[in-house]
Amino acid sequence: MGRSLRIGVLGAGHLGRIHIQQLREVPEFELVGFFDPHPEKRAAIQAEFGVPVLSGPEAVIAAADVVDVVTPTLAHHACAMQALAAGKHIFIEKPLTHTVAEGRELVEMVRRTGLKVQVGHVERFNPAFLAARASLKEPMFIETHRLAQFDPRGTDVSVVLDLMIHDIDIVLNVVGAPLKDVHASGVAVVSDTPDIANARLAFANGCVANLTASRISLKKMRKSRFFQRDAYIAVDMLAKSTEVVRMRTVETPDPFAITIDLGNGRGHREIGFEKPEVPPTNAIREELRAFARAILEDRTPEVPAADGLAALEVAHRVLDAMGVAHA
Repeated sequence: MGRSLRIGVLGAGHLGRIHIQQLREVPEFELVGFFDPHPEKRAAIQAEFGVPVLSGPEAVIAAADVVDVVTPTLAHHACAMQALAAGKHIFIEKPLTHTVAEGRELVEMVRRTGLKVQVGHVERFNPAFLAARASLKEPMFIETHRLAQFDPRGTDVSVVLDLMIHDIDIVLNVVGAPLKDVHASGVAVVSDTPDIANARLAFANGCVANLTASRISLKKMRKSRFFQRDAYIAVDMLAKSTEVVRMRTVETPDPFAITIDLGNGRGHREIGFEKPEVPPTNAIREELRAFARAILEDRTPEVPAADGLAALEVAHRVLDAMGVAHA
């Protein structure tokens, strides 16, 4: 194995624990320790994984080449800026920061320092999405549903910043055109911010994306559907499956194929079904390993800070369209 990078983790909550668990499986990283302000969380992680507990954020930053920021969103900006000022690369969970102003300041700091930053938009590494990615060519209508059962853990932010931002990032990545217009509505049911929301994003190239997110559903769902000329792609990010339906014009239809007669001598459309293989990979482990490779190979991370900021800015436009007050 080549050179390994020392990495330290800030935050040992639900997601921080998963990061610590997965980092131990990434050969490019040497996990040097972690810190969390809650004694019971520190004790639980140390007992489960035997990872050293460091004395505070400063100690984690000093001990590591790379800092993994898995704190509550309110602390993202301060932790990331401190690590960048110390010359350390950072992996930072989504959303990038609490406010857009903080995000812009962070992106500017990344530009000035030239350090590597990757944002934890983990669905980019979902094997079902990766299996579909090559088939996604200029979709003109996108529909996403991200439904979760209620968990008080995520209610420090609205459902837009907690769940919908995953699909915002995917849509921005796939469409690649300027966002022109946003319409949205949301309802706060059990918390002080919207728990269910719908947003309609209209892009300059004519594409429209309809996004629905809920954290008060009776069942879980993470499905995306992409409609484009001659193809329909369905991605189930929870079941890890992808289906591609393609149509092509033929003069003489295959008697064993499903076809549509276009009428008036215009030929036939033949329908083909594909089910790409989806490998059983762990998306969090894959995103962390991809970040390590970006540092070691000195290339731009697959989800750079600018992408995290773009998703955050759109999420805040969605909140504005709902009339939700936010920082």
